[in-house]
Amino acid sequence: MRSFLSRALAATALAFILQGPIAAPVLAPSQAFAQASSETAASDEAITKMNAYVEFLNRSLRASDSLQRYESWVDMKKGPTGKEKVIYGLYSLYDVRDEIAAVEDAAKSEPKLPELDAAMLAYVETYQKLAPVIEKANKYYDRQDYKSDKMEGAKAFHKEIASLAPTYEERRKAADTALRTEKVKLDLATLDAMEKAEGKKSRWHVRHVMLRAEAVMDLMPDNDKPVVDMTAFKPALDAYAGAVREFDDYALEHPDSFHVFESSPASLLSKLRDFTEKLEKAKGDARKGAGRDMDWIVSDYNTMVTTSQSATTFAKD
Repeated sequence: MRSFLSRALAATALAFILQGPIAAPVLAPSQAFAQASSETAASDEAITKMNAYVEFLNRSLRASDSLQRYESWVDMKKGPTGKEKVIYGLYSLYDVRDEIAAVEDAAKSEPKLPELDAAMLAYVETYQKLAPVIEKANKYYDRQDYKSDKMEGAKAFHKEIASLAPTYEERRKAADTALRTEKVKLDLATLDAMEKAEGKKSRWHVRHVMLRAEAVMDLMPDNDKPVVDMTAFKPALDAYAGAVREFDDYALEHPDSFHVFESSPASLLSKLRDFTEKLEKAKGDARKGAGRDMDWIVSDYNTMVTTSQSATTFAKD
């Protein structure tokens, strides 16, 4: 069973992808990327590339879920023995042939993003090695073949899974990190272009506050890193707090500018500040009490992601 940190991370990842202009998760193409059509042709090409990468990361996340299921009942050092209390098997994977083709095309396309392009291609490579093994092992367990071959097939599959899984996880993390880095650059560029074209009006404030919120969420703890880097977290929170103040000031001066969304940024900020106080007492370790706030924070953030898409529908400017 996943702990609260894993559940929170999955929700954050999902939000990341839904928000886009990325959380993923964990993932549909970025709506905000698609809405950035007013930018330059080069930016449009970057958006197309990023969306192709996001879509593949979305669909291929099923492999991570399958590995988690497998690791929940197998001792990864020893492998399956047949003496486990419950044999859960794995999950089947999604057909991602179209998404892989899109990634390969995107990596060749302009603008060249060397680190991200290379990371995505490396991830595709290891995914293509791991996916067939997972699929065959999944069928093996579905048929309960282990009952007739004394776990010989299970042991053979384990050897392959244990060999490929660490590289898969490492390359997926590298691809996700590289994508987030490029996304931040694109976010800042589109925000700057929006300010030049429209000024700091309602759409700008929504995008600004979401950009700063996402930066905080990217630093939230998970099972692999339960200890938060407070030297990075606090400045990100301060930047978000500044964006919320600007947002609230604009909302007061321009009533009815934000449909449904208006109270959400401040609500999230309040929860994050309570969370930060607990983290500080625990020296950043979310396992020492602060982690219980994660579900509420992630829920608020996901609500913001959803409502931000239509927040300025009825704005007069």
